[in-house]
Amino acid sequence: MRVAIRVDASLQVGTGHVMRCLTLAEELLEGGAEVVFICRKLKGNLAAVIKSKGYEVFPLTTDKNRQSQKISQNDISHKNWLETSWQEDAKQTSHILCQKYSCDWLVVDHYALDSQWEGLLKKCVNKIAVIDDLADRPHDCDLLLDQNLYQSMESRYAGLLPGSCKQLLGPSYALLRNEFKQARLELKAKDDVVHRVLVFFGGVDIYNMTAMAIEALLRIKNHHLVVDVVVGASNPHKVEIERYCKSMNGFNYYEQVDHMAELMLSADFSVGAGGSTNWERMCLGLPSILVSIAKNQQEVLENMHRLNLCNYLGTYKDVTTECLKIAIQNMLENSLLIKDMRDLALNLMREKEVSLSQYILGWQDGE
Repeated sequence: MRVAIRVDASLQVGTGHVMRCLTLAEELLEGGAEVVFICRKLKGNLAAVIKSKGYEVFPLTTDKNRQSQKISQNDISHKNWLETSWQEDAKQTSHILCQKYSCDWLVVDHYALDSQWEGLLKKCVNKIAVIDDLADRPHDCDLLLDQNLYQSMESRYAGLLPGSCKQLLGPSYALLRNEFKQARLELKAKDDVVHRVLVFFGGVDIYNMTAMAIEALLRIKNHHLVVDVVVGASNPHKVEIERYCKSMNGFNYYEQVDHMAELMLSADFSVGAGGSTNWERMCLGLPSILVSIAKNQQEVLENMHRLNLCNYLGTYKDVTTECLKIAIQNMLENSLLIKDMRDLALNLMREKEVSLSQYILGWQDGE
Protein backbone atom coordinates (compact mmCIF):
# COMPACT_ATOMS: atom_id res chain seq x y z
CA MET A 1 0.00 0.00 0.00
CA ARG A 2 1.48 3.35 -1.10
CA VAL A 3 -0.04 6.66 0.03
CA ALA A 4 0.79 10.25 -0.94
CA ILE A 5 -0.42 13.17 1.18
CA ARG A 6 -0.90 16.61 -0.43
CA VAL A 7 -0.82 19.18 2.38
CA ASP A 8 0.76 22.56 3.15
CA ALA A 9 1.83 24.62 6.13
CA SER A 10 2.66 28.34 6.02
CA LEU A 11 2.15 31.56 7.93
CA GLN A 12 -1.25 31.80 6.18
CA VAL A 13 -2.28 28.15 6.36
CA GLY A 14 -0.93 27.48 9.86
CA THR A 15 0.48 24.13 10.96
CA GLY A 16 -2.62 22.16 11.93
CA HIS A 17 -3.19 20.52 8.54
CA VAL A 18 0.34 19.10 8.44
CA MET A 19 0.22 18.00 12.08
CA ARG A 20 -2.99 16.01 11.65
CA CYS A 21 -1.65 14.50 8.42
CA LEU A 22 1.45 13.39 10.31
CA THR A 23 -0.89 11.62 12.72
CA LEU A 24 -2.59 9.88 9.80
CA ALA A 25 0.80 8.99 8.30
CA GLU A 26 1.89 7.38 11.57
CA GLU A 27 -1.26 5.23 11.66
CA LEU A 28 -0.79 4.21 8.02
CA LEU A 29 2.88 3.38 8.63
CA GLU A 30 1.95 1.19 11.59
CA GLY A 31 -0.51 -0.61 9.30
CA GLY A 32 2.23 -1.43 6.81
CA ALA A 33 1.75 1.39 4.28
CA GLU A 34 4.46 3.49 2.66
CA VAL A 35 3.75 7.23 2.99
CA VAL A 36 5.21 10.31 1.30
CA PHE A 37 4.24 13.99 1.44
CA ILE A 38 3.80 16.54 -1.34
CA CYS A 39 4.17 20.10 -0.01
CA ARG A 40 4.58 23.54 -1.50
CA LYS A 41 7.66 25.53 -0.44
CA LEU A 42 5.83 28.36 1.32
CA LYS A 43 7.10 30.68 4.01
CA GLY A 44 6.61 28.87 7.33
CA ASN A 45 6.42 25.40 5.75
CA LEU A 46 7.07 22.31 7.88
CA ALA A 47 9.06 20.22 5.38
CA ALA A 48 11.93 19.89 7.86
CA VAL A 49 9.58 18.66 10.58
CA ILE A 50 8.01 16.10 8.21
CA LYS A 51 11.45 14.86 7.15
CA SER A 52 12.54 14.60 10.79
CA LYS A 53 9.72 12.07 11.25
CA GLY A 54 11.25 9.91 8.52
CA TYR A 55 8.97 10.76 5.56
CA GLU A 56 10.07 11.78 2.08
CA VAL A 57 8.80 15.20 0.99
CA PHE A 58 8.31 16.02 -2.69
CA PRO A 59 8.52 19.84 -2.95
CA LEU A 60 6.34 22.03 -5.16
CA THR A 61 7.97 25.32 -6.16
CA THR A 62 6.24 28.70 -6.04
CA ASP A 63 6.91 31.97 -7.85
CA LYS A 64 9.20 33.91 -5.50
CA ASN A 65 7.56 37.25 -6.32
CA ARG A 66 4.17 35.96 -5.16
CA GLN A 67 5.63 34.23 -2.10
CA SER A 68 7.38 37.42 -0.94
CA GLN A 69 4.19 39.47 -0.89
CA LYS A 70 3.33 40.76 2.56
CA ILE A 71 0.77 38.66 4.40
CA SER A 72 -2.31 40.63 5.46
CA GLN A 73 -3.57 40.20 9.00
CA ASN A 74 -7.12 40.29 7.67
CA ASP A 75 -8.98 37.12 6.71
CA ILE A 76 -7.34 35.56 3.67
CA SER A 77 -9.27 33.82 0.93
CA HIS A 78 -8.47 30.12 0.97
CA LYS A 79 -7.94 30.05 -2.78
CA ASN A 80 -4.86 32.24 -2.29
CA TRP A 81 -3.22 29.78 0.09
CA LEU A 82 -1.54 27.95 -2.79
CA GLU A 83 0.25 31.14 -3.91
CA THR A 84 -0.21 29.80 -7.44
CA SER A 85 -3.16 28.63 -9.56
CA TRP A 86 -4.89 25.33 -8.83
CA GLN A 87 -4.14 24.33 -12.42
CA GLU A 88 -0.40 24.79 -11.89
CA ASP A 89 -0.59 22.92 -8.58
CA ALA A 90 -2.43 20.04 -10.27
CA LYS A 91 0.15 19.95 -13.06
CA GLN A 92 3.07 19.81 -10.62
CA THR A 93 1.41 17.22 -8.38
CA SER A 94 0.43 15.07 -11.38
CA HIS A 95 4.04 15.08 -12.57
CA ILE A 96 5.17 13.71 -9.22
CA LEU A 97 2.47 11.04 -9.00
CA CYS A 98 2.66 9.96 -12.64
CA GLN A 99 6.42 10.15 -13.12
CA LYS A 100 8.12 9.88 -9.72
CA TYR A 101 5.87 8.16 -7.19
CA SER A 102 2.94 5.93 -8.15
CA CYS A 103 0.53 5.35 -5.28
CA ASP A 104 -2.73 3.65 -4.38
CA TRP A 105 -4.26 6.51 -2.38
CA LEU A 106 -3.88 10.28 -2.53
CA VAL A 107 -4.91 12.10 0.64
CA VAL A 108 -5.69 15.81 0.17
CA ASP A 109 -5.90 18.22 3.12
CA HIS A 110 -6.10 21.70 1.60
CA TYR A 111 -8.83 24.37 1.63
CA ALA A 112 -7.64 25.76 -1.74
CA LEU A 113 -8.27 22.52 -3.64
CA ASP A 114 -11.60 21.12 -4.84
CA SER A 115 -13.23 18.75 -7.33
CA GLN A 116 -11.55 20.38 -10.34
CA TRP A 117 -8.08 19.66 -8.94
CA GLU A 118 -9.08 16.22 -7.71
CA GLY A 119 -10.61 15.33 -11.09
CA LEU A 120 -7.30 15.99 -12.84
CA LEU A 121 -5.39 13.89 -10.29
CA LYS A 122 -7.64 10.85 -10.69
CA LYS A 123 -5.63 9.67 -13.69
CA CYS A 124 -2.59 9.21 -11.43
CA VAL A 125 -4.08 7.34 -8.45
CA ASN A 126 -6.58 4.61 -7.63
CA LYS A 127 -8.43 6.39 -4.83
CA ILE A 128 -8.64 9.90 -3.34
CA ALA A 129 -9.41 10.77 0.29
CA VAL A 130 -10.15 14.34 1.35
CA ILE A 131 -9.85 15.89 4.80
CA ASP A 132 -12.06 18.96 5.04
CA ASP A 133 -13.69 21.23 7.62
CA LEU A 134 -15.51 23.78 5.49
CA ALA A 135 -18.10 22.03 3.29
CA ASP A 136 -17.94 25.09 1.02
CA ARG A 137 -16.92 23.45 -2.29
CA PRO A 138 -17.48 20.20 -4.21
CA HIS A 139 -15.08 17.25 -4.02
CA ASP A 140 -14.42 14.39 -6.43
CA CYS A 141 -13.25 11.80 -3.94
CA ASP A 142 -13.89 8.29 -2.63
CA LEU A 143 -13.59 9.07 1.07
CA LEU A 144 -14.08 12.25 3.11
CA LEU A 145 -13.24 13.03 6.73
CA ASP A 146 -14.62 16.04 8.61
CA GLN A 147 -13.71 15.61 12.27
CA ASN A 148 -15.44 18.75 13.53
CA LEU A 149 -18.59 19.37 15.54
CA TYR A 150 -21.47 20.88 13.60
CA GLN A 151 -25.23 20.78 13.78
CA SER A 152 -26.84 18.61 11.08
CA MET A 153 -23.56 16.88 10.28
CA GLU A 154 -25.21 14.20 8.17
CA SER A 155 -26.49 16.72 5.60
CA ARG A 156 -23.47 19.03 5.70
CA TYR A 157 -21.96 17.78 2.43
CA ALA A 158 -25.23 17.22 0.56
CA GLY A 159 -24.70 17.92 -3.14
CA LEU A 160 -20.93 18.35 -2.75
CA LEU A 161 -19.77 14.72 -3.05
CA PRO A 162 -20.20 11.77 -5.44
CA GLY A 163 -22.95 9.42 -4.33
CA SER A 164 -20.41 6.64 -3.75
CA CYS A 165 -18.23 8.70 -1.39
CA LYS A 166 -17.88 7.33 2.14
CA GLN A 167 -18.19 10.06 4.80
CA LEU A 168 -16.54 9.99 8.23
CA LEU A 169 -18.15 12.82 10.19
CA GLY A 170 -17.69 14.18 13.71
CA PRO A 171 -15.13 14.29 16.54
CA SER A 172 -15.25 10.53 17.13
CA TYR A 173 -13.21 10.25 13.91
CA ALA A 174 -10.66 12.88 14.97
CA LEU A 175 -7.04 12.23 14.01
CA LEU A 176 -5.35 11.88 17.39
CA ARG A 177 -1.72 10.91 17.93
CA ASN A 178 -1.02 7.78 19.96
CA GLU A 179 0.26 9.90 22.84
CA PHE A 180 -3.26 11.26 23.37
CA LYS A 181 -4.91 7.85 23.16
CA GLN A 182 -2.43 6.53 25.71
CA ALA A 183 -2.76 9.59 27.95
CA ARG A 184 -6.56 9.13 28.02
CA LEU A 185 -5.97 5.75 29.68
CA GLU A 186 -3.87 7.48 32.34
CA LEU A 187 -6.43 10.11 33.38
CA LYS A 188 -6.81 10.60 37.12
CA ALA A 189 -9.30 12.46 39.26
CA LYS A 190 -8.31 16.05 40.11
CA ASP A 191 -9.02 18.17 43.16
CA ASP A 192 -10.99 21.43 43.16
CA VAL A 193 -7.93 23.70 43.18
CA VAL A 194 -6.37 25.00 39.95
CA HIS A 195 -2.62 24.52 40.04
CA ARG A 196 -1.52 24.61 36.42
CA VAL A 197 -2.63 26.34 33.19
CA LEU A 198 -1.65 25.57 29.60
CA VAL A 199 -1.43 28.37 26.99
CA PHE A 200 -1.32 27.31 23.32
CA PHE A 201 -2.67 29.28 20.34
CA GLY A 202 -1.53 26.99 17.53
CA GLY A 203 1.67 26.54 15.58
CA VAL A 204 1.81 30.06 14.10
CA ASP A 205 -0.33 32.48 16.19
CA ILE A 206 0.28 35.36 13.79
CA TYR A 207 -1.91 37.68 15.92
CA ASN A 208 0.18 36.97 19.05
CA MET A 209 -2.73 35.96 21.26
CA THR A 210 -0.16 34.09 23.36
CA ALA A 211 1.29 37.36 24.66
CA MET A 212 -2.21 38.64 25.42
CA ALA A 213 -3.00 35.51 27.45
CA ILE A 214 0.25 35.86 29.40
CA GLU A 215 -0.59 39.49 30.20
CA ALA A 216 -4.09 38.48 31.31
CA LEU A 217 -2.65 35.88 33.69
CA LEU A 218 -0.22 38.43 35.11
CA ARG A 219 -3.14 40.76 35.96
CA ILE A 220 -4.71 38.15 38.25
CA LYS A 221 -3.53 38.75 41.79
CA ASN A 222 -2.98 36.37 44.69
CA HIS A 223 -2.52 33.12 42.84
CA HIS A 224 0.40 30.72 42.57
CA LEU A 225 -0.22 29.16 39.19
CA VAL A 226 2.31 27.32 37.09
CA VAL A 227 1.79 28.37 33.46
CA ASP A 228 3.07 26.25 30.57
CA VAL A 229 3.35 28.35 27.38
CA VAL A 230 3.70 26.41 24.11
CA VAL A 231 4.51 27.91 20.69
CA GLY A 232 5.20 26.36 17.30
CA ALA A 233 8.48 26.60 15.42
CA SER A 234 6.78 28.92 12.89
CA ASN A 235 5.54 31.42 15.49
CA PRO A 236 6.86 34.84 14.37
CA HIS A 237 6.72 36.16 17.96
CA LYS A 238 8.52 33.28 19.68
CA VAL A 239 11.68 35.19 20.63
CA GLU A 240 9.63 37.86 22.38
CA ILE A 241 7.46 35.25 24.12
CA GLU A 242 10.44 33.20 25.29
CA ARG A 243 12.10 36.31 26.73
CA TYR A 244 8.82 37.27 28.41
CA CYS A 245 8.38 33.85 30.05
CA LYS A 246 11.96 33.58 31.27
CA SER A 247 11.68 36.96 33.00
CA MET A 248 8.81 35.78 35.24
CA ASN A 249 8.42 33.18 37.95
CA GLY A 250 6.05 30.31 37.27
CA PHE A 251 6.05 30.59 33.47
CA ASN A 252 7.57 27.75 31.43
CA TYR A 253 8.35 28.21 27.72
CA TYR A 254 8.14 25.32 25.23
CA GLU A 255 8.67 25.32 21.47
CA GLN A 256 7.43 22.68 18.96
CA VAL A 257 6.90 20.09 21.67
CA ASP A 258 6.53 16.34 21.27
CA HIS A 259 4.88 15.90 24.68
CA MET A 260 1.71 17.97 24.37
CA ALA A 261 -0.41 15.18 25.87
CA GLU A 262 1.77 15.21 28.98
CA LEU A 263 1.35 18.98 29.31
CA MET A 264 -2.42 18.65 28.87
CA LEU A 265 -2.60 15.93 31.50
CA SER A 266 -0.79 18.19 33.95
CA ALA A 267 -3.01 21.22 33.28
CA ASP A 268 -6.26 22.02 35.11
CA PHE A 269 -7.49 24.16 32.23
CA SER A 270 -6.12 25.77 29.08
CA VAL A 271 -6.27 29.02 27.15
CA GLY A 272 -5.93 28.79 23.38
CA ALA A 273 -7.32 28.76 19.86
CA GLY A 274 -9.65 26.50 17.93
CA GLY A 275 -8.49 24.02 15.31
CA SER A 276 -7.33 20.41 15.47
CA THR A 277 -6.17 20.92 19.05
CA ASN A 278 -9.84 21.07 20.05
CA TRP A 279 -10.08 17.29 19.88
CA GLU A 280 -6.80 16.68 21.70
CA ARG A 281 -8.14 18.77 24.59
CA MET A 282 -11.53 17.04 24.45
CA CYS A 283 -9.86 13.60 24.37
CA LEU A 284 -8.17 14.39 27.70
CA GLY A 285 -11.09 16.27 29.22
CA LEU A 286 -9.18 19.54 29.44
CA PRO A 287 -11.52 22.51 30.12
CA SER A 288 -10.64 25.46 27.90
CA ILE A 289 -11.06 29.16 27.27
CA LEU A 290 -10.93 29.51 23.49
CA VAL A 291 -10.57 32.22 20.84
CA SER A 292 -11.09 31.74 17.09
CA ILE A 293 -8.13 32.90 15.01
CA ALA A 294 -9.61 31.82 11.66
CA LYS A 295 -13.08 32.13 10.18
CA ASN A 296 -13.55 28.37 9.82
CA GLN A 297 -13.08 27.92 13.59
CA GLN A 298 -16.02 30.11 14.61
CA GLU A 299 -18.99 27.81 14.01
CA VAL A 300 -17.25 24.83 15.63
CA LEU A 301 -16.38 26.84 18.74
CA GLU A 302 -19.89 28.29 18.93
CA ASN A 303 -21.30 24.76 18.90
CA MET A 304 -18.82 23.64 21.54
CA HIS A 305 -19.73 26.62 23.73
CA ARG A 306 -23.45 25.88 23.32
CA LEU A 307 -22.83 22.34 24.59
CA ASN A 308 -20.69 23.65 27.48
CA LEU A 309 -17.58 21.95 26.09
CA CYS A 310 -15.57 25.18 26.33
CA ASN A 311 -15.83 28.88 27.12
CA TYR A 312 -15.66 30.53 23.69
CA LEU A 313 -14.89 34.25 23.94
CA GLY A 314 -15.13 35.23 20.26
CA THR A 315 -12.71 36.11 17.48
CA TYR A 316 -9.19 37.41 17.90
CA LYS A 317 -10.44 40.81 16.72
CA ASP A 318 -12.95 41.07 19.57
CA VAL A 319 -11.11 39.55 22.53
CA THR A 320 -9.16 41.85 24.84
CA THR A 321 -6.70 41.24 27.65
CA GLU A 322 -9.36 42.23 30.18
CA CYS A 323 -11.83 39.80 28.60
CA LEU A 324 -9.32 36.98 28.94
CA LYS A 325 -8.55 37.97 32.52
CA ILE A 326 -12.22 37.82 33.53
CA ALA A 327 -12.65 34.40 31.88
CA ILE A 328 -9.55 33.03 33.61
CA GLN A 329 -10.66 34.44 36.95
CA ASN A 330 -14.03 32.74 36.49
CA MET A 331 -12.30 29.40 35.92
CA LEU A 332 -10.17 29.87 39.03
CA GLU A 333 -13.25 30.51 41.15
CA ASN A 334 -15.61 27.91 39.68
CA SER A 335 -14.53 24.31 40.23
CA LEU A 336 -17.99 23.02 39.24
CA LEU A 337 -17.64 24.64 35.80
CA ILE A 338 -14.30 22.91 35.30
CA LYS A 339 -15.72 19.54 36.35
CA ASP A 340 -18.73 19.85 34.01
CA MET A 341 -16.54 20.77 31.03
CA ARG A 342 -14.21 17.89 31.77
CA ASP A 343 -16.98 15.29 32.01
CA LEU A 344 -18.78 16.49 28.88
CA ALA A 345 -15.57 16.52 26.84
CA LEU A 346 -14.60 12.99 27.84
CA ASN A 347 -18.05 11.73 26.94
CA LEU A 348 -17.90 13.44 23.51
CA MET A 349 -14.74 11.66 22.42
CA ARG A 350 -16.00 8.09 22.46
CA GLU A 351 -13.99 5.61 20.41
CA LYS A 352 -14.98 5.46 16.73
CA GLU A 353 -15.75 2.17 15.03
CA VAL A 354 -13.35 2.51 12.08
CA SER A 355 -10.73 5.23 11.54
CA LEU A 356 -9.68 6.97 8.32
CA SER A 357 -6.43 4.99 8.24
CA GLN A 358 -8.30 1.70 8.66
CA TYR A 359 -10.57 2.53 5.71
CA ILE A 360 -7.54 3.29 3.55
CA LEU A 361 -5.61 0.22 4.67
CA GLY A 362 -8.64 -2.01 4.21
CA TRP A 363 -9.28 -0.90 0.63
CA GLN A 364 -7.21 -3.63 -1.01
CA ASP A 365 -8.95 -6.22 1.13
CA GLY A 366 -12.34 -5.07 -0.19
CA GLU A 367 -13.50 -3.67 3.17
